[in-house]
Amino acid sequence: MNARVRWTVGMRFDGSAESGGAMTMDARPEHGGEGAGPSPMETVLLALGGCTGMDVISILGKMRAPLAGLEIAISADRADEHPRVFTRIALEYVFVGDGLRPEQVSRAVELSQERYCSVSAMLRKAAPLTYSWRIVPASRQDA
Repeated sequence: MNARVRWTVGMRFDGSAESGGAMTMDARPEHGGEGAGPSPMETVLLALGGCTGMDVISILGKMRAPLAGLEIAISADRADEHPRVFTRIALEYVFVGDGLRPEQVSRAVELSQERYCSVSAMLRKAAPLTYSWRIVPASRQDA
């Protein structure tokens, strides 16, 4: 696996992966950037959400679970001193769908967190990582 980042201006970097995917990272204005993209540490959290989300979608698909939507809220605390590593990470999975069974959702999240998600496995070595989930019926999606 290979990737490349290239400085463009200010604190902005454009990244590309061998898969062809691309993204822009930037610092917040208070750190010399323009906020044109997520910061590197925010990108780590996005990678965590994407990794576990892809696992869960795949697992629920194999279970033929009636999933209509999924959102994962990720929160983290960082050390006060440099390097400002994560000291706590929490995920909340919000599943949307009528007829979703709690045992399917629980199993999918557990398999992702304990077996499949490589980003979770790496981050868990650096900081406590917790997770929770809930199901929202499709008729109450905005809840």
